[in-house]
Amino acid sequence: MNLSKLILRIFGWKVEITTPDYPKCLICVAPHTSNWDFILGELAYRSIGRKAGFLMKEQWFRWPLGYIFRSMGGIPVNKQRGSSLTDVIVDKYRNSDKLVLAITPEGTRSRTSNWRHGFLHIARQANVPLLLGAIDYKKKYIEIKTEFTPTSDVESDLAAVKRFYSKFNAKYPEKFSTDNE
Repeated sequence: MNLSKLILRIFGWKVEITTPDYPKCLICVAPHTSNWDFILGELAYRSIGRKAGFLMKEQWFRWPLGYIFRSMGGIPVNKQRGSSLTDVIVDKYRNSDKLVLAITPEGTRSRTSNWRHGFLHIARQANVPLLLGAIDYKKKYIEIKTEFTPTSDVESDLAAVKRFYSKFNAKYPEKFSTDNE
């Protein structure tokens, strides 16, 4: 048994990951209301012997955390207006033989109904599988069992993704919204 699996077991978490081990894929993870989501997601994916990179605000990449996050597969994100993170990530996929990234569609740990669309565009433009990963605090359960194929109808796709996540319980439920406002 690996350390990640042991830690999750000690704290009573169950993990069910049944999707293939793709060399390139994008994992959409929600709900995202706490920094614990990152830790649990990392532990869950590593518990089955897989590793995923992640996007994080560049402010977190200062010394000494920057070194640690980069070694874990972290990619710093500059949130300046006018820059296209989607294009940068699509280009990374096109120029990589192996790239697995986890992305939180909410883009914040605060309550928002305005989820970002970039993950749908990235999966479609880079032609990589989009996996839906969920963390349920009430059930102490983490899953990645569902593949979603984005279409050209981004609004409809986003509504379908939100419907999928509506059944999961966030650490802070008041900060999680799957409304389509």
